[in-house]
Amino acid sequence: MAKIKVGVAGYGTIGQRLADGVALQGDMELVGVADVAPTLAVRALYEKGMPYNLYLASEDRKADFEALGIPTCGTMEDLVKKCDVILDSSPGGIGAKNKELYARLGKKAIFQGGEKNSVADVFFHGYANYEKGLDKDYLKLTSCNTTGLIRSVDCLDRAFGIERVAITIIRRVADPGDYHRGLTNALQIDKAPSHQAVDLMTIMPHVEATGILVHTPVTHGHIITVVATGKEKITKEMALEAFKKHPRIRVVSIKDGFMGNASLFKYARDLGNSRGDMYEIALWEDSIVETGDSIMYAINIPQEAVTIPETMDGIRAVMGMQKTSQEATAKTNEYLGIGKWKK
Repeated sequence: MAKIKVGVAGYGTIGQRLADGVALQGDMELVGVADVAPTLAVRALYEKGMPYNLYLASEDRKADFEALGIPTCGTMEDLVKKCDVILDSSPGGIGAKNKELYARLGKKAIFQGGEKNSVADVFFHGYANYEKGLDKDYLKLTSCNTTGLIRSVDCLDRAFGIERVAITIIRRVADPGDYHRGLTNALQIDKAPSHQAVDLMTIMPHVEATGILVHTPVTHGHIITVVATGKEKITKEMALEAFKKHPRIRVVSIKDGFMGNASLFKYARDLGNSRGDMYEIALWEDSIVETGDSIMYAINIPQEAVTIPETMDGIRAVMGMQKTSQEATAKTNEYLGIGKWKK
């Protein structure tokens, strides 16, 4: 069977990781990536020997690439024509404009969390509503926080049934390397409910959710606390057993040295993971407590890489490569090496 041809529009924080993720899929081919300017990411791609073909998102900037000796393979339209599906990781709002090109050329596309839900046919998560994305033309991924949150809630929901959740998000203020948020020494709270709680209900309408979000002056990872109420009481032992079985959840413990987000980032680097990435969310065993009829726990969200597996699931859905969430996520996990440390 011919490999699915995939392109990436926008070679930034997420786009770089999407390209790497596609390149690891044995049943997909990365045709190339497109960007508008010779950013540091593009310069690094060039210095690494151009492992991916590069296309111009804007022909007006071609001279900027030529001045640096960075080779390009054509325009973004040239890239789109060669692909079955485009992963659009452009800045928020740009993807909606790019959709006009995808529609004109009759190509499928998957958008990242920064776009409005209206850009897509389905607001998508690889575990919670995979089947709704089957053979659709346009999907939009959940944000990094929502992606990891839904993994954990869906895990409990499949095992025991969940009626409602209340969440608190301790949100990193910017990605590493970003300066646009300024230098801060403060916490900032958003008006409740947080969009992650609303998004969870959009993906999992049978679960009632609410949440509070606090912006925190750190860059490596969000932490979310969750209070989940099941249809029947869920004990700590029951929850822990379910979490440990999930390939995209890494159960960790404070006593083993996992003190917080920085510990997890350092561990990913020590593992030799590219860019210090981790596809799994981490869940602290020490944080799982029973509170009345509810269960409480805390998770870490590695914001730069967590959506990559679900995006690979999205490709499988729109192209009809696998018909069920179980089959698709298993194939994605296999190629990305997710969960292998549990065996």
